Amino acid sequence: MIAQKDVQAILKKYNQKNIHIGVIGGHSALDVCRGAKDLGFNTVVVCEKGRERTYAQYFKTRGNKGIVDEIILVDKFKDITSKEVVEKLQAFNTIFIHSRYFWVYCDFDEFENNFLVPLVGNRGLLKAEERDQPNNQYDLLQKAGIRIPKQFSNPKDIDRLVIVKAAEKQRTYERAFFFADSQQSYKKNSEKLIKDGKITKEGLSKARIEEYIVGAQVNFNFFYSSLNDELELLGTDARRQTNIDGLIRLPANIQNEVSAFVSPTYIENGHIAVTVKESLLEKAFAAGEAFVKTVKKEYPPGIIGPFALQGAIIPGPPKEELIVFDVSLRIPGSPGTMFTPYSGYLYGENMSFGKRIAMEIKEAIKKNKLGEIIT
Repeated sequence: MIAQKDVQAILKKYNQKNIHIGVIGGHSALDVCRGAKDLGFNTVVVCEKGRERTYAQYFKTRGNKGIVDEIILVDKFKDITSKEVVEKLQAFNTIFIHSRYFWVYCDFDEFENNFLVPLVGNRGLLKAEERDQPNNQYDLLQKAGIRIPKQFSNPKDIDRLVIVKAAEKQRTYERAFFFADSQQSYKKNSEKLIKDGKITKEGLSKARIEEYIVGAQVNFNFFYSSLNDELELLGTDARRQTNIDGLIRLPANIQNEVSAFVSPTYIENGHIAVTVKESLLEKAFAAGEAFVKTVKKEYPPGIIGPFALQGAIIPGPPKEELIVFDVSLRIPGSPGTMFTPYSGYLYGENMSFGKRIAMEIKEAIKKNKLGEIIT
């Protein structure tokens, strides 16, 4: 595994007057690049062949337009850990911002052993987002005292409506969801998905079975500044998913008819901005602060920069409560968070994650503390 001293040694060789902010070409790349350019940094995007036009053409820097200064083209995203790509990134004095694409498309072992590029954030947290890893996000939430949905290790114990999260057969990085309210309905629904080729028996054996939370879903997107020891709420949003978003727009009687030949899927396609009433903000901050404290203890040096607690607000009684069912331990995939008012309350202007990250990098350079926010 790459040692922190090795990353710091690379950083010492950098020309900090010519830093490039780097990303993989997907997920939040444009958000990061726009923020970097706003703060005066150059940008470099690692693109996969066949998926590069967004960055190499449509948003390429030209004159006063565009935000992508350089691209590095690879056959597959996993090639980002190759010696050739790593050396190119180092030559650009690259500070890299990791995203979901690292654990979807890249090999963890290759990343841990070969990706010798300074990374904003705690690279030791990448695996913790995986639900089948020890001391993962669910463990961290429980250690932080944050309520999560009731978990079921055996289908025979199901005594309420549950949602089952199993890896898809073809796209193992996506999850196939189905509902059940008993061992019988679990067996019936899972067997249908296996027969239809949506999931495998092996994938089902590793599936997560958890209580389905009936509440208002909201993602709390935070930024923890390790430079200032301060937690900020940058924005709140909710997911847009296909094809469930289309199905729920149908009248109930039509939904029943359609369900005979269309199964609901929950593949994330985007996000929409939402707001929460102010009486809920202290609950959100309390959860965020508890989570930051726990991660600092379990995964030193802890959270650096962006993360999100994704969950739902239930009505009570006695009071409304936040239940968290997912965590993003890196930049969330929603540039729309800037269109909620919370970062504006702090800074007098609405701010994207990309810009807030670039601000942190710029402040670290100014204070000669860049080494404190990278691993």
